Parts: sequence; structure tokens; C-alpha cells
Amino acid sequence: MKLLISFFILFIFAANTNAQNNMEQEIDKAFANARKGVYYALSNIPENKSRMSDDLIEKDKLLAKVKLTKEINGVKIESTGYNSSNEVTITLYKSLKNLMKEGYLKKGDIEDGK
Repeated sequence: MKLLISFFILFIFAANTNAQNNMEQEIDKAFANARKGVYYALSNIPENKSRMSDDLIEKDKLLAKVKLTKEINGVKIESTGYNSSNEVTITLYKSLKNLMKEGYLKKGDIEDGK
């Protein structure tokens, strides 16, 4: 009888661990999609507009929604990544100085930080 109870408890623990691993994998995929949105926004900073909003779609699936807003002396990027029913949002602030240092902007791309 003790052996049967031990196997039952072990089975429940194994099933719970498997479910947690699956959820972590789905969240990791949503996070990776949100990161793709951040890289997309950094590569496509508009020169003349103060805002940009775009959706990343692959094979008829929404990967990420990206919003970029120019702030004083920098930019704000919000990227929401999706996978199944999970969504992960990353909010990132980058200064003009860092954007130029990392090669995303050249001098004169954004006038006086506006």
C-alpha cells in the first residue's frame, strides 16, 4: 500500500513539473518575440516622425506589437511579444548618446533630442 501511495505522489509531482516546464517554454518564446520587436524598433527609428507603431507578423501569426516614441534626449520602446495565449511586454528607454554609441543613430538623425 505504501508503495502505491509513493508512486501516486511521484506521478503527481512529475506531471506538475512537466506543466511548469511547458509554461516556461511558452513564456520564453513570447519574451523572444518581444525582443525581436525591440531590435526591429532600434533598427527602424524614424527621422521625421515622433512616433512609430508596427506589428511583426510571421506566417499569419502576430509575433509582436511595437511602439516607439521619441522623448527628450532619447527614445522609449514598448514591445509586446505573443505566443499562444501568453504575452510579455518589454519597455526600454535609450538615450541619444547610447543610440549613437551603439550605432543605431548618426549625428543629425534626430534634431536636438526632440
